[in-house]
Amino acid sequence: MNHNQQFIFMGPQGSGKGTQAKALAAKLQVPHISTGEIFRQAMSAGSELGQKVKAVVDKGILMPNEITNQLVLAKIKDKNGFILDGYPRNLAQAEFLDRVAPEVQVIDLELTDDEAVARIAGRWNCSLCGAVYHLKYSPPKQEGLCDKCGGLLTQRADDVPAVIRQRLQTYHQATEPLLEYYRGRGRLLVIDGTPPIAEVTENIFRALGL
Repeated sequence: MNHNQQFIFMGPQGSGKGTQAKALAAKLQVPHISTGEIFRQAMSAGSELGQKVKAVVDKGILMPNEITNQLVLAKIKDKNGFILDGYPRNLAQAEFLDRVAPEVQVIDLELTDDEAVARIAGRWNCSLCGAVYHLKYSPPKQEGLCDKCGGLLTQRADDVPAVIRQRLQTYHQATEPLLEYYRGRGRLLVIDGTPPIAEVTENIFRALGL
């Protein structure tokens, strides 16, 4: 397997890792594999494993490593390249992945907590058509109203600063050990996630020699 085709994206909420993972997957023409998407697919397939996933999701608890590992393995097996987004989430998963894909490289999008809060807390959605606005980057023409349908703009309950900081705290606690794990193996590429999306994409491609 060509290790230049196997990547994991990490970064705090608001760092744009899903967007950047898709951009790199398109550039390399390899699948973008997001754990959220895998869980949804497994549930709609209704297999035995899918039923286990649904039971866990319904309880609102974290997916056990064994289930997550099985689902990820099924997706990356026989693939020369892939971009993982949302996996691994802990050291046990990282060690499992190392056994099946020992060459995988991590791209960590760095963003300060303050910047992450500013990005996420600025997001508002139209309550009618679902259009997304950002008070700083893409504000509505009229405050509080959707440009497209005139619906009221609302904010998700977990997009308020206090909750975002809590989510970031959880992210740091879970992810710092993973970053150290990959740094120690010389497979960590750190990219500044602060610039605009297109610039970050360019910086990633440049760093990878693409």
